[in-house]
Amino acid sequence: MKMFLISDNVDTYTGMRLAGVEGVVVHREEELREKLEEVCRDSSIGIVLLTEKFGRDFPELVNEVKMSHRLPLFVEIPDRHGTGRSKNFITDYVNQAIGLKL
Repeated sequence: MKMFLISDNVDTYTGMRLAGVEGVVVHREEELREKLEEVCRDSSIGIVLLTEKFGRDFPELVNEVKMSHRLPLFVEIPDRHGTGRSKNFITDYVNQAIGLKL
């Protein structure tokens, strides 16, 4: 199985291409929806990398696809601007998940 990148910018796409990961650059929700449907039909793709911006801009679409497909695995990655997460995102995540203040 192979990885596939769906990016919102050319820099992330170029970096992943240099690492041997195929992908596309999309900007609009319709383009993203089409590409997500396409990769879900391709049984050779095991992991889909999505830049975090898609999760922020189109959370309903991204979550819908993640929850309705067992494969491929969808992973959100930071783009060239870095992560959109807070500095303490792991601690905050644990606090939300188990209700334990660390």
